[in-house]
Amino acid sequence: MRPSHISLIAILLAAGSTAANGDVVQVPPATPEDEVTQPAQHMDLPVRGMNMQQVEARFGMPLEKIAAVGKPPISRWVYPDYTVYFEHQYVLHAVLKRK
Repeated sequence: MRPSHISLIAILLAAGSTAANGDVVQVPPATPEDEVTQPAQHMDLPVRGMNMQQVEARFGMPLEKIAAVGKPPISRWVYPDYTVYFEHQYVLHAVLKRK
């Protein structure tokens, strides 16, 4: 290979390596209705994988237990500040209510 080809390859590789670092994605700030109050962000919530008995023992009785629907069966328990979603007997998510 000629030296000029080696130089050209080196320049192309160097130029391509900066583009390969990735793009910067900027996310716009959340709107006020999307924000959760500061204390709620640090709430102790049920975590994925806990079973219904563990949730009830740790967080108490929910205000409402909504029966399972669909396949797999998804049920939910409603608490004053959040809702817990279950698949069968296990927590999928706990979602804070908007204030």
